[in-house]
Amino acid sequence: MKKLLFILLLILAGYLLWKYWWHGDAEIARGQELFYDRVWIDHMPQSETDTFQVMAAVTEQPVGIFQATSRWKGQYEMFMYKTRGDGAIELMYPQSRESEKVRYRAWKCNEKRFQYCLEVAGASRGTKKYYSAEGMEIGTHSLVEAQAVAKHLLP
Repeated sequence: MKKLLFILLLILAGYLLWKYWWHGDAEIARGQELFYDRVWIDHMPQSETDTFQVMAAVTEQPVGIFQATSRWKGQYEMFMYKTRGDGAIELMYPQSRESEKVRYRAWKCNEKRFQYCLEVAGASRGTKKYYSAEGMEIGTHSLVEAQAVAKHLLP
C-alpha cells in the first residue's frame, strides 16, 4: 500500500512539473516580453576565435536567426516564425522548408554576468540555454551604447 501511494505521489509530482513547464498561465509567464527583440548568446566569447551561439527573434518582421560565430568565421540560418502563445513558437526554415514547434522560457536571472536567461526546447538548431543583458535589446540603442554594454560584459 505504501509503494502504491508513493508511486501515485511521484506521478502527481511529475504531472505538476510537466504542467508548470509546458502550460504557462497568467501567474506563470513564459517570458514572451523578454524573448523577442533581444540578442541571446550561449556565452561571452573569451577570444577572437571562440565560437559562440546567437539567437534572436524580431517582432517588426516575424523573422529570426540561429548563428554559430566567432569574430572571424560563422554560419547562420534564418527562420520565419508564428507565435503560439506565451512560451511557444513555430519556426519555419525557408532554405530547407523544415518547420518545428519550439517551447521557450525566459526570465530574469543573475548568471555569468548576464541579467536574463532563456531555455529553448524542441529546436533542432542552436543550443538549449542562452543569456542576455540590459542593452542587448534589438533596435533600442546607438552604437556607442551597444559598445558600452559589450565593455561591461567582457572580462
